[in-house]
Amino acid sequence: MTYIKWAIIIVFWGLIASVLFYTLPRHDVVRIVSTDVRRVDFGDNSIFWSNAGVGEAEGTASRDVFFISAVRPNGKTRVYRNEDTGWIWPPYFKLNSSNVQAEASDLQSNSADPRWVSVRYYGWRVEIFSIYPNAVSMKAVDSPDYKVVNYFNIIFLAGLAILAYVIHRRFKRFREKRFDPLIEDVTDRFEAASDERAGRTGRFRRWLADWKQT
Repeated sequence: MTYIKWAIIIVFWGLIASVLFYTLPRHDVVRIVSTDVRRVDFGDNSIFWSNAGVGEAEGTASRDVFFISAVRPNGKTRVYRNEDTGWIWPPYFKLNSSNVQAEASDLQSNSADPRWVSVRYYGWRVEIFSIYPNAVSMKAVDSPDYKVVNYFNIIFLAGLAILAYVIHRRFKRFREKRFDPLIEDVTDRFEAASDERAGRTGRFRRWLADWKQT
């Protein structure tokens, strides 16, 4: 039973961590090399793509999606999709994908004269499933060594930890006041019933032994 309990706990917190890791914003410093628009046919990976933009038709199996291709300072490539999130999850309320695409086009550069850009994004890049992170915003920076202190993530995770602690404490107090006394009462009644049955069994056995002796 202990193994099942810990398995449930690990799966639960693993799911929470995965959702947070996918949803919370992160930053890359890259050099943008190209921007384009591709027609995407959505399949089993559709959950990792945003819905149609605000004002566009819903329920289409394919649509045009902005893409931004970039290179990191270490030479590794990075590809972002550029989609509106609208008013749904995740709650970035991004409605300016066309503006972001224009900014990305303006910030393009080559390796001979690089322009470094800090891209704020969420999501994962999983090549086997054609999953791309979504670029939320970007800005030009002076150096490829530019560092971003993600205060939002720090504050959000700290607040989430405090909330989880408060809920845990309240549930523990509620359990101690309501559930534990009830469980103790049921246990005491069960033990009393067991003792009573044991007493009756003992008396019956003594009577049977006396009857055999006679």
